[in-house]
Amino acid sequence: MMFPIRCFTCGALIADKWEDYVRRVDEGEHPGKVLDALGIKRYCCRRMFLTHYEYFDEVIKLYSLFGSKQYMRGVERAGED
Repeated sequence: MMFPIRCFTCGALIADKWEDYVRRVDEGEHPGKVLDALGIKRYCCRRMFLTHYEYFDEVIKLYSLFGSKQYMRGVERAGED
């Protein structure tokens, strides 16, 4: 899932800070200090950063395994019983 453009609760624009956040956390900085430095003060916005999980790569991997037409035909046949 892509990171949301705005906070679900307050509507603040947060997507423009996502790449900086990920880069700095990957470099070893503490997530709370990165959020402070980026100006993310509201706890609802902080929640968006701290709880977001990128699962797009997993979806693509599963689709490549199970998304073939042959597999989908088998699923359709199983539903006909």
